Amino acid sequence: MLIVNGQAKPDTGITVSICSYNGAESLPGLIKELRAQYSPVTAEILVVDNNSTDDTGSVVASCAREDGIPLRYVFESRQGITYARNRAIEEARCNEFLAFIDADELPEPGWLASAVDALQNEKADCAGGVIKVKYPDKGAPRWMTDELSGFLGQLNHGNTALWITDKFTPVWSGNIAYRTEVFRDELRFDSRYDRRGKGVGGGSDAIMFRALIDRKFRIRYRPDMIINHLVEPEKLRRRYFLRLHYLTGRKFGEFEMQDTAGGLFGIPPHMVMQLVRQIYK
Repeated sequence: MLIVNGQAKPDTGITVSICSYNGAESLPGLIKELRAQYSPVTAEILVVDNNSTDDTGSVVASCAREDGIPLRYVFESRQGITYARNRAIEEARCNEFLAFIDADELPEPGWLASAVDALQNEKADCAGGVIKVKYPDKGAPRWMTDELSGFLGQLNHGNTALWITDKFTPVWSGNIAYRTEVFRDELRFDSRYDRRGKGVGGGSDAIMFRALIDRKFRIRYRPDMIINHLVEPEKLRRRYFLRLHYLTGRKFGEFEMQDTAGGLFGIPPHMVMQLVRQIYK
């Protein structure tokens, strides 16, 4: 880290962070693919082990002895994806850029170079790209629709790069890169929207995206930033989507809706009316 006018200035480099819980099986393949990426700036791979119970530590240590982009390992004992991502933010302060990719994803060629180009040359504060959902060998169930696949992380805003200025064109944390200066005012992932281990739910990346929009950061969508998200079989069951929607609604009601006076037994009037309509149906 350089010192300019008495202040620390991050190096022109990028930290690629993998936040992982029990990802020992998938990490070697992902690390290999990341090391095959071209980076126009100095790069490092950071594995944030989020209190795993498998042999993630020894697997990463073995990978660290191999040639390629330097690999760094930290252990975050507080269980939850928000704690892992916020730990990555702290660890990446030495670099100008920070990218996130999940342990169950694989980047396509050019992913890292495209992210750096958006941040360095297009002067974006944040850049995200395409997320392709890859199903197990049996494929997707017949009831799976494009709308539902979005809840598995699928994202595609088209083949043309664009600046994002509204909350209806999101980019997700499974495929995203930031200028680290975005986090200098203590902006962090909200732990109220946490997801622990292999649990269902979360939403902290959506809250972060909305915060970036509200603060008018420059957000770039790059169609050449492409990753493949490998969907676990247990997420292809109806009860997974029911549970996901229930938890999303519960967190919205708990943290975002304003208290409403009146109602029936403490239930807001509009929800009483919804209940009546549903019973009538």
